Amino acid sequence: MSDQRDLALLLKSRFPLVVIETHEEARALSLLERISNQEQWPFYTWSIADGLRRRVPVEAELETSELTDALRSIDKSISMGVYVLCDAHPFLEHPLNQRLIKEIARDYHKVPRTLVFVGPKIELPTDLQRMSARFELALASVDAIQLLLREEAQLWRAEGGGELRGEADAARVLVQHLAGMPLEDARRLIRQAIRDDGMLNQADVSRVLKLKHEALGAESVMSLELDTGRFDNVGGQDALKRWLQLRRQVFLTPEAAKGLDAPKGILLLGVQGAGKSLAAKAIAGSWGLPLLRLDFGALYNKYHGETERNLRDSLKTADAMAPCVLWIDEIEKGLAPDDGGGDGGVSRRVLGTLLTWMSERRSRVFLAATANDIKALPPELLRKGRFDEIFFVDLPDEPVRRDIFSIHLRARELKPETFEVETLARAAEGYSGAEIEQAIVSALYEARSKNEPLNTVHVRAELARGKPLSVLMAEQVQSLRDWAKTRTVPAM
Repeated sequence: MSDQRDLALLLKSRFPLVVIETHEEARALSLLERISNQEQWPFYTWSIADGLRRRVPVEAELETSELTDALRSIDKSISMGVYVLCDAHPFLEHPLNQRLIKEIARDYHKVPRTLVFVGPKIELPTDLQRMSARFELALASVDAIQLLLREEAQLWRAEGGGELRGEADAARVLVQHLAGMPLEDARRLIRQAIRDDGMLNQADVSRVLKLKHEALGAESVMSLELDTGRFDNVGGQDALKRWLQLRRQVFLTPEAAKGLDAPKGILLLGVQGAGKSLAAKAIAGSWGLPLLRLDFGALYNKYHGETERNLRDSLKTADAMAPCVLWIDEIEKGLAPDDGGGDGGVSRRVLGTLLTWMSERRSRVFLAATANDIKALPPELLRKGRFDEIFFVDLPDEPVRRDIFSIHLRARELKPETFEVETLARAAEGYSGAEIEQAIVSALYEARSKNEPLNTVHVRAELARGKPLSVLMAEQVQSLRDWAKTRTVPAM
């Protein structure tokens, strides 16, 4: 009922123009019609196919398939009411249409006619925006999706499909992930999952997540990462793993919170190649959540306002995909301070948009951001309350290097016990996890060229031959480690 109450309040607030951006046209029309009937307002709709007509009571269709004709008819009418324009967005740039809309809005105090624009993407001209208000339909709740699932299961039985089979956990996760979808889209995805084989399982969950992401139109700035990984494949970082384990249940099941604030997210700062991105991906895998990656490089657009719009649309997608993990890799590259104004203030506006979302969001989106250069991050992002915690992912010590060697050897179907892992761990002093993996890869090529099975000698030779980043950029790496020592929480 909150949608109906909030929209009714907006319509009573005497805004002559209201914008509802949505793909759920039928839902918006139904809501507006219920409010109009309740308030006893005349209710009209216009579409390019049906023209302008009054819904209740139904009157003869007018010759108004052109928006200009419909606006002229409304402008001349002395009938108050709600006029819903469903296909107006392609024609809003026309000067004559703008003038007619302005006149209707200007005369609201004489004849209270509210123009409601409904469509997937609506941009009013600048001089009309000040007379308008925007309304967003609430995301579909878990209860609404559960009702859809029951309806589709009953329909499957009624058509002779029998009882719906599958895994209870898969059904629960499916319902959680479909929350936030347009109801008709959610119904189609549920129907497809059921009618594929008469059961719900993890394969259905993965397929629905991919389809949901595509349906939300995330385009290139937001991608759904299917390869999430597990913390079993992350060496060390025991403090980070424990922190996440303590908060996992509260995030996944809000009813378990019992007065605890839901975790918002973390910033992973550290040396390049030390495992920050791997850890961010493992959060999603270990929590069983979809992983969305926001590409700041694709976010920026040369046209004024489009960069900020891209970010807002991406964050809306993340909200709709909740519960999920949102991964922003190398966040400093998109939020670096621009004191000289060289980008026209875009970086500052992007930062403001992100900070507002971080402060005000109510959806279950866990933000996992990674950064290599703390000096490039604006101080507003680092203050307490933005992230739950800032973890520093340092170069691995010797015990962790042993674990990393074992992980990468097993990943290539090699037995760690046949290698002198302790010797290799000592020889890899100063190496990051990514550099250890690359040493094993290079050693495999060397062994293959000699038709020999990989052994400790091959790997040790590659370690001796290589120069890790901690040597190549010793001053920068040490400066970062010194800064983080007293300012962050060690992930290890």
